[in-house]
Amino acid sequence: MDKRRITQILAALISNSNIKGFFQSNIYKGNLKKICVPGLNCYSCPGAMGSCPIGSMQAVIGSFKYKFSLYITGFITLMGVIFGRFICGWLCPFGLFQDLLNKIPSPKIKVNSKVNNVLKYLKYIILLIFVILLPMFLTDEFGMSPPYFCQYICPVGTLEGGIPLVLMNESLRGAIGFLFAWKMTILIVTIIVSILIYRPFCRYICPLGAFYGLFNKISFLKYKVDKNKCTSCKVCLKKCKLDLEVYKNPNSIECIRCGECIKVCPAEAIKQIKPIE
Repeated sequence: MDKRRITQILAALISNSNIKGFFQSNIYKGNLKKICVPGLNCYSCPGAMGSCPIGSMQAVIGSFKYKFSLYITGFITLMGVIFGRFICGWLCPFGLFQDLLNKIPSPKIKVNSKVNNVLKYLKYIILLIFVILLPMFLTDEFGMSPPYFCQYICPVGTLEGGIPLVLMNESLRGAIGFLFAWKMTILIVTIIVSILIYRPFCRYICPLGAFYGLFNKISFLKYKVDKNKCTSCKVCLKKCKLDLEVYKNPNSIECIRCGECIKVCPAEAIKQIKPIE
């Protein structure tokens, strides 16, 4: 097991270390829940110790008391400036889930480059509309709005929160309806597509990945290609599961910093620049 996989597993376990929540059929509501974790991790998961930054941002924007949160925006901006989408590749529990699904033996689908170049902008549209604009302007008579992305799109909440809580609470099983069925459908589709295509949720849907991607070119942790060593052999492109031309653009906003390109470069032309360097 390589260090990236170990880091992913540890990050997932630390983010969901409230083990007693699974036995007590409830969620942790202590002081740590006031702190955001860096990756996408459902607030309502019985094991969750912190809050999801996307869920928190929607909750604050959709409140009649606050229209903007300096803490949440500042936190994810800081994470973006330091790490960029390294968080997606190394620290996000749902990223790990997709990685493991894609390991399942099956025919793999390579997304057409033209289709990919269109679909990759969908996550930015979702970030703008479902995370920011709808919670800000589509509110009820009390000035409150539901967390639109979490409630209607995000499969993470269904996987980590919805399914465990429904299984553990008989009263909830009797109350499930169309919304739960809709979210289960999204989760099932995400699981199936993740087996066939590498990280489809990260590539096309995730608003947190979209936000972090905006900082990839300026983040402290980034990649550098030594043009004196690079032979444009395209080995990095062939290895990249996101089909990125690393030798041309090592800091693409789509790069999750998995590091596979560094491992396979025969000329050792690609290296990671760390924040302290």
